[in-house]
Amino acid sequence: MIWLKNAWYVAGFKHELDGDNFVARRFLGTAVVMMRNSDGKVAALRDMCPHRLLPLSAGRRVGDELECGYHGMRFDVSGACTLAPGQTNIPKQACVKSFPLEEKHGLLWIWMGDAERADPELIPDIRWNDHPDWTPSRGYHHIKADFRLSVDNLMDLGHESWVHLRTIGQGEEEVIPNYPVKVSIEGEGLVRAHREMPNIEAPPFFAMVLNHEGRINRWQTAISLAPSICMTDFGVYPVGTSADGAYRSHVLHLLTPETETTTHYFWSVARNQRLDDEKLTEDICKAIAQTFDEDAVVLELQQKQVEAEGGPVPRLALRVDEAPIRARRVLDALIQKEKEDPDFVYRPQLMIEDVTPELAMS
Repeated sequence: MIWLKNAWYVAGFKHELDGDNFVARRFLGTAVVMMRNSDGKVAALRDMCPHRLLPLSAGRRVGDELECGYHGMRFDVSGACTLAPGQTNIPKQACVKSFPLEEKHGLLWIWMGDAERADPELIPDIRWNDHPDWTPSRGYHHIKADFRLSVDNLMDLGHESWVHLRTIGQGEEEVIPNYPVKVSIEGEGLVRAHREMPNIEAPPFFAMVLNHEGRINRWQTAISLAPSICMTDFGVYPVGTSADGAYRSHVLHLLTPETETTTHYFWSVARNQRLDDEKLTEDICKAIAQTFDEDAVVLELQQKQVEAEGGPVPRLALRVDEAPIRARRVLDALIQKEKEDPDFVYRPQLMIEDVTPELAMS
């Protein structure tokens, strides 16, 4: 098993359950259907009727219940059967498993493990997605690759100089791996990789958000919080100005395994400047979608190679692999603890510190 079961995973954006909507997705190999009750509470059920296994999402919503589209059995948000057409008695086995589902930071969070251990206080603080001091550009990608390959990719930002040359990467003279990275581990599950890049040419994306064509100072910190949340914290500002006025962004990469070879990739790019500029919000959405499209091509080709040739990756380690390798080891250790100790519950680093690095830049 490659998943940590007793942990909160992002299941979607809060607004997806507005009105009478219900959303069907697969998480950690299990099909789930989610909806919001008329009292405002959210709920998640196994997306499978216990009668003939038709997905409940193939039926319809009737008030606060889901009706199977095959024989009309109805189930409330707890998973209890309330109606079996054609008979008055309801079999005891006529029930559907429910999963803890919570709302926080404008997101839906699901717990696929032991429901009794699902403590909402363990949901990580990624407040930038709905904080009034930050404006997000949000989106979703479906990646046909193991979620761990995505974590590898996000913790090794050195690939930007080749994969993202049209958006956020540096050119040949300033390739990102040439700038040293400092890797550290915090608590049980957080890996941080920090890099500073002074006096560089502004890649297209940063020139756009700064509205500046000259040289810039740039820092970026890649963060992995087990089991599958990553964040890229970056700041950019023109050479000759102060870091205090840097354009800063928290790029939230909210990865949730769909299957062992596919991943839900929810993302939110929160910025600290030009908060009311709707055009900038849209432009960032387009640019980031293009950037992650570029990642998807590489990841999906890599997944095919892993399946054909066998793992693990990397086959050989370079300096840029330090953070990805550490993140994998952290996750593997947590999965092993969960396997060996029935009472173990992972308690993640809940607060990711929001600090401006003390840069040695001019």
